Amino acid sequence: MQDGGASVAHVVPVWYMYEDGSLYIGTNSQTVKAKNVTRTGRASFCVDAGVRTPIFGVVGQGKAELLRDDITEIATRILLRYYTSMKEPGAAELLSETDCIIRIIPDKTTSWSY
Repeated sequence: MQDGGASVAHVVPVWYMYEDGSLYIGTNSQTVKAKNVTRTGRASFCVDAGVRTPIFGVVGQGKAELLRDDITEIATRILLRYYTSMKEPGAAELLSETDCIIRIIPDKTTSWSY
């Protein structure tokens, strides 16, 4: 908190998966982002794609919750968006450090494309 009680946004890059209208982010319950979700029940996000045209993206916010039960399958699916195999160096370690999934259900979004 800053003086006057205004909170400061915590912005970090994350690996994610979008499915069935929700964003899923694997993390550890000791991270600032997980603690913020526990405290506020909300999160914001920004996803962009494209280095050359077309460039597009979406920014939004929504209700957020920590999923703690049976998360291995979702966490593995998130990691496999970035790794070709769970046998790659680092993949198993990241999976072992993931003890929760942040689920964001967007209620406000804006997109762009150019």
